[in-house]
Amino acid sequence: MTDHFDDKEEIIEDTDSRDDDQDRDEYEKFCFLCHRPESQAGKMIELPNNIHICSDCMQKSFDTMTSQMNNGKINYTDLFNMPNISMIDLSSLQDAVPRPKKVKKKKAQEKPVIDLKKIPAPHKIKATLDEYVIGQEKAKKVMSVAVYNHYKRVATDTMDDIEIEKSNMLMIGPTGCGKTYLVKTLAKLLDVPLAIADATSLTEAGYIGDDIESVISKLLAAADNDVEKAEHGIVFIDEIDKIAKKKNTNQRDVSGEAVQQGLLKLLEGSEVEVPVGANSKNAMVPMVTVNTKNILFICGGAFPDLENIIKERLNKQAAIGFYADLKDKYDNDPHLLEKVTVEDIRNFGMIPEFIGRLPVIFTLGGLTEEMLVKILKEPKNAILKQYQKLLALDEVKLEFEDGALHAIAAKALEKNTGARALRAILEEYMLDIMYEIPKDDSIGQVIITKEYIEGNGGPRILLRGQEVPLLCSAD
Repeated sequence: MTDHFDDKEEIIEDTDSRDDDQDRDEYEKFCFLCHRPESQAGKMIELPNNIHICSDCMQKSFDTMTSQMNNGKINYTDLFNMPNISMIDLSSLQDAVPRPKKVKKKKAQEKPVIDLKKIPAPHKIKATLDEYVIGQEKAKKVMSVAVYNHYKRVATDTMDDIEIEKSNMLMIGPTGCGKTYLVKTLAKLLDVPLAIADATSLTEAGYIGDDIESVISKLLAAADNDVEKAEHGIVFIDEIDKIAKKKNTNQRDVSGEAVQQGLLKLLEGSEVEVPVGANSKNAMVPMVTVNTKNILFICGGAFPDLENIIKERLNKQAAIGFYADLKDKYDNDPHLLEKVTVEDIRNFGMIPEFIGRLPVIFTLGGLTEEMLVKILKEPKNAILKQYQKLLALDEVKLEFEDGALHAIAAKALEKNTGARALRAILEEYMLDIMYEIPKDDSIGQVIITKEYIEGNGGPRILLRGQEVPLLCSAD
């Protein structure tokens, strides 16, 4: 009977050992000092009592001990006579040379990251954009279809032998027409990480400025350093027209054509090593490999003087004969930018390889006075609604007359900075009102008039419980 129970104990011990091995395979090792997992810190060095230390922390410990020895704070004899310290197997430290560590990717999930059924249809994407962006109907339609097709491509990756190409976009439009705002609204709708980079700060590798990989670093930071999430995000590169080829220059074009060539690999899709939690690569910063194959790139720029290139091309088409166009035919054409072709963009200074990786090209029109009036009051987070909410916190109702809105829009058109001018003008006229209202609790309503905006009068102020307005001077 005793032998029988001994056999059972042996079987239980074997089962326990197998469970321990399975647990070790299933769970990651963590560094005892910095608490990073093995997938981030790299190979762990095993010490007695089931303690694991990453090679970075081990190297820092050795550097600290060496410096203290050199300063005379620790003697070599004291080091070997310290109690409770066992000597470390030096053979396990062969891989502990300080160099950038590559963070391993998480194990691939069984189900796809993006569910095909959860991708909103193009008409739903456009309907959401309509709630925030006024006008630009063609641009919203093009973006909705391109984004829908892109995430269908991501969701159905490796389903069959037909590989769908990426639908990177190039948007051309004057300043303040809503390029950045469209992309921000789109990323919020799709709930994907968004990185907005400025092409003016990018330079060729080895020169002062941001490396091209810094674009992906921003996306990784927006995804909370989650590689898998970042690989399905959106990158918006603004001011893309500033990296056009410089004409008539004998100097090296480190921030123009060289940047375009460096961006080719990102737009096409390649594996890029970027630092985690830092802007520059160095020995102490862990590195991560990000694949840009499924990252959607949207480039935007104002492309000043592109109208002149388009006009020159159109005038050359019929310059002689009875059907010749007049030279000034396209001078006042508000839709001239819509006639842009790839040839015009190449003449502007963008290299053919770069344009070829941005297959979806569309333009945004300039804003009219009617569009500016709608921008003031119609979107979900319209500027007027923001001021009305601010004054509502002081229990004051704010209203704008239609004439005042048109006067504000007319002033904004004169500044030639698009919708950005609206906020600056409103801040100027609302300053005194927002300063005076908290002083007087009897004020119940403020009405902004056309005369106040044009400088011929003041806003109308209604006291609480009264219907008789008090007229304020323009001062």
